[in-house]
Amino acid sequence: MVAETDTNVAESTEARPDGTKWYVIHTYAGYENKVKQYLEQRIQSMDVVDRVFRVVVPTEEEVEVKNGVRRTVQKKVFPGYVLVEMLIDPQTWEVVRRTQGVTSFVGKSSNDATPLEDSEVEAILRKMVEEKPQVRITFDKGDRVKIVDGPFNEHLGLVVDVNPEKTKLRVLVSMFGRETPVELDYLQVEKQ
Repeated sequence: MVAETDTNVAESTEARPDGTKWYVIHTYAGYENKVKQYLEQRIQSMDVVDRVFRVVVPTEEEVEVKNGVRRTVQKKVFPGYVLVEMLIDPQTWEVVRRTQGVTSFVGKSSNDATPLEDSEVEAILRKMVEEKPQVRITFDKGDRVKIVDGPFNEHLGLVVDVNPEKTKLRVLVSMFGRETPVELDYLQVEKQ
């Protein structure tokens, strides 16, 4: 079984041979998914499917609010790194190391690969599957915003507080000749 998709990373797997560990490989930044694809192809073509089991690019969902529109994006947790579950031997070492885009194994030296602790891997894989999407904060105190939804639509304001847990902002809006604080959702405003 080769390289499960990232959505299935937390599923239990069949028994692996003794000595199977998770390793981290360093890649060129921005090429993590390509390296995963290339490595999965090489695992098949070099016939090491019995010793290289999974290739994972750790990601988490992030909610991005831009111009009042909320969308979910996949964010790499460790840019420039890919996890590989494998039984390391000279052949599997070469298959992984010689994959296009792989710069090295992470270890004490360039010719050494230090395995991850099981607890570290479990935490990474669990986080990928279980955690709620994080909201990317695009507002800071002092930002000028325009309200685009609700009873204060079309008013301009100044952000005085950001509550990322609730995705809410406190904005000073000029009404009736004075500044009035109002609480708004990220979706109700856009930066000016």
